[in-house]
Amino acid sequence: MNLKIYTFALGILAVNCSAQVKDTLAEKMLIYQLPNGGWGKQLQDKSVVNYNLSIDKTLLKKIKSTGDDHATIDNNATSREINALIKAYSITKNPDYLKAAEKGISYLILMQYENGGFPQYYPNSGLYRKQVTYNDNAMINALTVLYNTAEGKNNFDVVSLSLKEKSKTAVQKGIGCILKTQVLQKEVPSIWADQYNEITLQPDKARAFEPISLATGESVGIVRFLMMQTVTSEIEKSIKAAIEWFKQNKIEGYSYNVTKQNGKAVRVLAEDKNSVIWARFYDIHTNKPLFGDRDGSVKYNYNEVSEERRNGYSWFGDFAEKLLAKEYPKWLEKNKLNE
Repeated sequence: MNLKIYTFALGILAVNCSAQVKDTLAEKMLIYQLPNGGWGKQLQDKSVVNYNLSIDKTLLKKIKSTGDDHATIDNNATSREINALIKAYSITKNPDYLKAAEKGISYLILMQYENGGFPQYYPNSGLYRKQVTYNDNAMINALTVLYNTAEGKNNFDVVSLSLKEKSKTAVQKGIGCILKTQVLQKEVPSIWADQYNEITLQPDKARAFEPISLATGESVGIVRFLMMQTVTSEIEKSIKAAIEWFKQNKIEGYSYNVTKQNGKAVRVLAEDKNSVIWARFYDIHTNKPLFGDRDGSVKYNYNEVSEERRNGYSWFGDFAEKLLAKEYPKWLEKNKLNE
């Protein structure tokens, strides 16, 4: 009798040990992962990837019909999933999550150009997708994942040693690309453009309303990434030059807010003596704020932009406010540097 109870108990224990704890979001991400290890921001039918949706037969069919050409680092895709899977693994210890995250990290390493840059999509090279892309923090998101992998930070210490070593190399190549692509104005470093030709590393245009220009929001992200690194003379020079550019090109006395009118977003640029903002884009030579329109034209007067683009795109923001007021001074103090 006792032997039977003991055997039964062992059976229950074996079942419990073999059952894996599952995370609902992570399970969905496993399904959405593409064969090459990346993730898309859209499915084959151009519907946006939405992890809040239940996966029924119809949606599953759409997911499975979506190919590698949709793999991207745009709109946080791939980096978002890797980060979430690593976090889920740290809680559940489900090996499927770590395996999928490592496959995603391998995809990031694979897509990196030899010059250190990252395309927006890989292997899809159509239109502007092959350009080295800082736009929407694409390249910086990828490099941050690789940095965490290389340094074993933010739960990434569980990643394989092989991927850690490859990530270290990728991060150094990425930093090299960042330093090479900081735009020079009369030999003085300024900030960065949104995207660059993948061969020449010269600033390039993307969509019709995204002309060649200096990009403030993305440049703030680049500076923050550089501030995470061990300080070298090149990195110090780059950061300080960008900070000086932000100080020189702030727009004082204006605010930029979004309101709703008849259910539609209306973006309003208004005088506000207590506010400091920056334009989203600046002329790469003159540092004048500029605005692109659907027809490919470039305007230097915000009020001349078509209503659709004026209200359909974020043209100003307090992008560098926190960087200048808090983060940069803290970085100087931490590294015992003078301004």
